[in-house]
Amino acid sequence: MKIAVTGKGGVGKTTFSSMLSRMFAEDGYRVVAVDADPDANLALALGFPREVYDSIVPISEMKKLVSDRTAAETGTFNKMFKLNPKVDDIPEQHCQEYNGVRLLTLGTVDSGGSGCVCPEHVLLKRLCSHLILQNKDVVVMDMEAGIEHLGRGTAQGVDAFIVVVEPGERSLQTYRKVKKLGSDIGVKQVFVVGNKIRNKDDEDFIKSNLEDGEALGFIYYNQDVINSDRSNQSPYDVSTQTKDEIKVIKDRLLQIKENKNK
Repeated sequence: MKIAVTGKGGVGKTTFSSMLSRMFAEDGYRVVAVDADPDANLALALGFPREVYDSIVPISEMKKLVSDRTAAETGTFNKMFKLNPKVDDIPEQHCQEYNGVRLLTLGTVDSGGSGCVCPEHVLLKRLCSHLILQNKDVVVMDMEAGIEHLGRGTAQGVDAFIVVVEPGERSLQTYRKVKKLGSDIGVKQVFVVGNKIRNKDDEDFIKSNLEDGEALGFIYYNQDVINSDRSNQSPYDVSTQTKDEIKVIKDRLLQIKENKNK
């Protein structure tokens, strides 16, 4: 099962990604949670202790690794380096594990221009491709508001593109943007999870902006989940109600995967 989660900042996509990862792990699956958001805080949402979180070095900042695998000096631009670096051993060597979830933090690339092809970018893209197309584990990717780390072939290997939205127009604009970007590289369907829902009117508003079958489920506003961040707890450990709501979504995802394989 390969899942890419995106959405505009502040909608709760990292909270959702962490709880979904924890739930798959608790059900006995091998899970890799991938933090592909430049504002990386998936480790905290997964409940990693502060000292472990502070020790994590994103893949893009591992200068020797990038240089060794691409045969280029890091930070080079428009120079020769490998476009198909070896990455299959990176998850095992560089994942941090806690609560049954293995975490891989990608980091971001400070490039000299949009569309820049640099060693760090090539390594991250190749690594994402490996995780989606070759890795046998459940992979949950917590992404920024787009699909920057995914290429055409990789995106088509994802079982579910999920946009987490709030009941508001700005959030739904991000959904439309992701849907367009996905369509451009062959993604046939983008799903939506509504978060911070207050009532049925909020559900109906979101549904009215979607096509049939796109709504995976809804997560109601929960102050305990909001407060979990202050106490450095995983939201998965603080609310049975929210876990029940996410279980419904997880079961739908498994059904989608089953239907895809038929």
